[in-house]
Amino acid sequence: MPLHVRGVVLPEDRTRDLWLIGDRVTLHPVPGATTVVDGGFILPGLVDAHCHIGIALGGAPIGSLDDARRLAGVDRDAGVLALRDAGSPYPYPQLDDEPELPRLARAGRHVAPPRRYLRDIGVEVPAEQLSDTVAEQAKAGNGWVKLVGDWIERSAGDLAPAWSAEAMTDAIATAHRAGARVAAHTFDEEAVRILVRAGVDSVEHGTGLSPDLIDEMARHRTALIPTMINIATFGGIADRAREKFPRYATHMISLRDRFPEVVRAAHEAGVPIFVGTDAGGGIAHGRTADEMLTLHTEAGMPAEAVLAAASWGARDWLGFPGLVEGGLADLVVYPADPRADLRVVRAPERIILRGRVLR
Repeated sequence: MPLHVRGVVLPEDRTRDLWLIGDRVTLHPVPGATTVVDGGFILPGLVDAHCHIGIALGGAPIGSLDDARRLAGVDRDAGVLALRDAGSPYPYPQLDDEPELPRLARAGRHVAPPRRYLRDIGVEVPAEQLSDTVAEQAKAGNGWVKLVGDWIERSAGDLAPAWSAEAMTDAIATAHRAGARVAAHTFDEEAVRILVRAGVDSVEHGTGLSPDLIDEMARHRTALIPTMINIATFGGIADRAREKFPRYATHMISLRDRFPEVVRAAHEAGVPIFVGTDAGGGIAHGRTADEMLTLHTEAGMPAEAVLAAASWGARDWLGFPGLVEGGLADLVVYPADPRADLRVVRAPERIILRGRVLR
């Protein structure tokens, strides 16, 4: 049955009528459509651009496909209607077009250095196997590869790049030849420099960014997904590591404390920034609103910029068209203007996914 919605549509900022026919939007009247929204502020469905529905809270791989469905459902019920899974311990192509779940862009397994990453999560390979493994993981995802660009090097007692600059540069080129984009986990200053200069498509976290790298990202439209609510957990990580790795602990605190200014500088320079929570592992699902508010209050991003980073801008970046003719019938409705008070994103009044009313 066709549906009709009417309200102030963002980002156009004008009252409009939309009709939903199945999974698509049309701007042309559809006789007999049922009106399900009449008033409020309408946005394309929200996005979590960095999460893991294949990893349970605490860091272990999920136990079943139903567990992944459940975690994706938590996000959906918060108005998040598209996800980018930035690495899973196993692929789940069955969920790519699951009608009850958010749209899904996903990487295959994390590609990580040997014996340095989280147990049972990634494919761990030395430099000489990196490009071949990236080619394999490009096939396992549906458009993305995830590289773990740095992690603690225990012999050095601190963060260090996962592989050489040459190996990571070759791996990114391999992914691009395979038609995949590359998302790279990076906390460290040296690793992020290698990755940005190698042409990585998105910097995940990016705590080690410097002004010259920010400018380079802006020129090349390299995305930043800050995951600020995850960076806020660095204090606990440092506390647990301090006795054995004091240098690493001090480094993590320093990265945490400077990060809001890094994100602010990236926004002001024009770097594309998208909202991601890093849910799965240390962060619970359903916290996209928390990340949005943190970007606003701590990094100083204007509310409308945050909304773009969590809605229409992120959807466009991932290839999920918004509320345009022929676009996807995913939307959230708020009773008040989220640009005036971003806190309203915590409680959507109406959620419509794939042309079906969920709330």
